[in-house]
Amino acid sequence: MKTLTKTKWKIDPTHSEVQFKVKHLVISTVTGTFKNFEGDLESESEDFDGAEATFSLDANSIDTNVADRDNHLKSDDFFAAASYPNITFNGLLRKTGSKYQLSGLLTIKDVTKEITLDVEHGGTMVDGYGQNKAGFEINGKINRKDFGLTWNMVTEAGGVVVGDEIRLHLNIQLVEQ
Repeated sequence: MKTLTKTKWKIDPTHSEVQFKVKHLVISTVTGTFKNFEGDLESESEDFDGAEATFSLDANSIDTNVADRDNHLKSDDFFAAASYPNITFNGLLRKTGSKYQLSGLLTIKDVTKEITLDVEHGGTMVDGYGQNKAGFEINGKINRKDFGLTWNMVTEAGGVVVGDEIRLHLNIQLVEQ
């Protein structure tokens, strides 16, 4: 009987990024990043189909290039980062034709919901130091209100300050352990 060996991969934070985009005043888009994050992928197959993914990011590492806005996002109006310092995801990567989908549980604050993200596998390559690397581009959308991020303000003209839809964009490079 053949036993399957799981290969463990870790996120290489120096070659990865986590971004989000949200509408501001309905007329423009604000882009933000999270600077501190970590994650693993465990796979039994070379094409990563069925791989188990775990991911965690530090809510206090949010960066929108405006300190006052970042502090507001860390406050109880949004992430409540003092009480809920980590945003986590646990899921499964599935191959669907030439693309992939990553489905699992995303937890923001004290709310956990199932989400599905679209994934493109950029390939696997050995770098100049002999390390086996794999690249993935991950995209998707969530509704911030589904996770209890409900703060908003109505402008004098009747528009809202913050859109509900959050677009997620991650470029992830993994290194085989």
